[in-house]
Amino acid sequence: MIKVPRATALLACVVVFAACQHAPPQPVDQATAAISPQRPSGAYAAGVAAASPLAVEAGVAVLKAGGSAVDAAVAVQAALGLVEPQSSGLGGGAFLLHYDAATGKVTAYDGRETAPAGATEDMFLDADGKPLAYADAVTSGRATGVPAVMAMLGLAHERHGVLPWSSLFETATAAADEGFVVPKRLARFANSQFRQATLPDARALFGKPDGTTVQAGETLRNPAYAATLRTLSGRGPRALLEPPIAGEIVARTSAEPRPGTLTVADLEAYRPLDKDALCRPYRIYVVCVPPPPSSGVSLLQLLAILERTDIADRGPADPQAWFLFAEASRLMYADRDRYVADPAFVTVPIEGMLDPAYVAGRAALIGERAGAAPAAGEPPGPVAARFGEDATAEAPGTSHFVVVDARGNVASMTTSVESLFGSGRAVGGFFLNNQLTDFSFRAVEDGRPIANAVAPGKRPRSSMSPVIVLDRDGRLFAALGSPGGSAILAYNAKALVGMLAWNLPLQQAIDLPNLIARGQDFYAEVAKFPPEVVQGLAARGIELKGGRGEESGLHGLVLRGSGAVEGAADPRREGQWRQP
Repeated sequence: MIKVPRATALLACVVVFAACQHAPPQPVDQATAAISPQRPSGAYAAGVAAASPLAVEAGVAVLKAGGSAVDAAVAVQAALGLVEPQSSGLGGGAFLLHYDAATGKVTAYDGRETAPAGATEDMFLDADGKPLAYADAVTSGRATGVPAVMAMLGLAHERHGVLPWSSLFETATAAADEGFVVPKRLARFANSQFRQATLPDARALFGKPDGTTVQAGETLRNPAYAATLRTLSGRGPRALLEPPIAGEIVARTSAEPRPGTLTVADLEAYRPLDKDALCRPYRIYVVCVPPPPSSGVSLLQLLAILERTDIADRGPADPQAWFLFAEASRLMYADRDRYVADPAFVTVPIEGMLDPAYVAGRAALIGERAGAAPAAGEPPGPVAARFGEDATAEAPGTSHFVVVDARGNVASMTTSVESLFGSGRAVGGFFLNNQLTDFSFRAVEDGRPIANAVAPGKRPRSSMSPVIVLDRDGRLFAALGSPGGSAILAYNAKALVGMLAWNLPLQQAIDLPNLIARGQDFYAEVAKFPPEVVQGLAARGIELKGGRGEESGLHGLVLRGSGAVEGAADPRREGQWRQP
């Protein structure tokens, strides 16, 4: 855990950081000053923003009962696993950032899945040594890592919980027993030809007696999920990692095709981690993210590159602003893909990637037009140029939610089963993750080892990067995050730039069109950009393309003066912000 410095120390940090930049530090204008919160004088206005009204209801019920932000997070996750199983659930993993209002500490909880002891570096290669087709890999038994989300939430609850663990599952259990109204997104994916949706386990969960699949607005029951929640409630957060459920998970992952090597011993050995949050100044704020294997360091690098441009002097109607955003994104992704991995297995050059001189050098590569895809740089430190490039494909699944309680504590959590419906294999009414396909399928590239290669007990690199933003005095200002596979970093950065550089209200920052620039690709919500921006980007060598499901799911909150809270939900999904 990290104790965030108070006023003098933090302000000094901001000043020193700014002094290292090539551009002078930005002045604190009146618009920026106006959104800086004052120290609350009393109780906070609690609330929840999540991708499902039922999940929000579950969290709000816990807050009404006097629960903490982490208490509510447990309830939200339990409900999301029921009504949004295409995105997250009990069979997946998560990263949680927690802000403790009493101490100013920001703690990163790592609930990333791990590879089994029997994992090998060639497990995603075919008999000819070539990478498996992605669709074959993600539905295989080899794709599933140790489900970790509830164990991680259990650790956070042990530290920050107020209500009994057993009391946090009531809303989700009742909805699973009695039935819930099927949301449009769940119905769309359950009725799709997406590979996992066509498999027997999905058909069993979403099929009706007449052979059709459940439709939006209909009622769906999941008694098996209710039974699992009762087990979790009664036996505690490690119930999924112990018999009998552990045995069911192992049996399902051991089945053809391409059975995995997961064992009950792998599940029982799993331990979530609590770590120091990784925090760096951005303008007059401090942005905190989880350290690797989260890609939070890359989000910080992207912000640092952008701070060495004049993007803050522009705005969302200026094509040059989006050009800078795109080019900085490409530079960030090039470094991310080469260097970010599980720090227990490789040395991740965190300080080198964020070194002011190195960042300035990367920013200087942004020219007047977009050229060829940029190569990774060589950040200072002992690992430069040792690793090969990882070309891992990440599916755009996942969910994000934020909670603030009446004490001012905040949970910002990104949670995932990886691709839609995870591996498509289910036990106990929930889907198992396919997170191990976030590893590189190859272990070596051009004779150089790949940092994110598979290894026993290793956690795959993740794009999940929940965010907490502090003000200049080390107090909470905002929390946000998004799903979206590798696009998470672009979605989060867009919202942060909109809110912290362009001084937009949080909802307007979330509503900004999405642009994901990685390698040679520039995918975007083309129709949401003004024609002048699209034309201006084309004149700078960037041809925007759509059709890759550029659907962020940003949820966030901003703390205002006297404890008032502004929450926001992404209109691209079905989420909402509610207060008790």
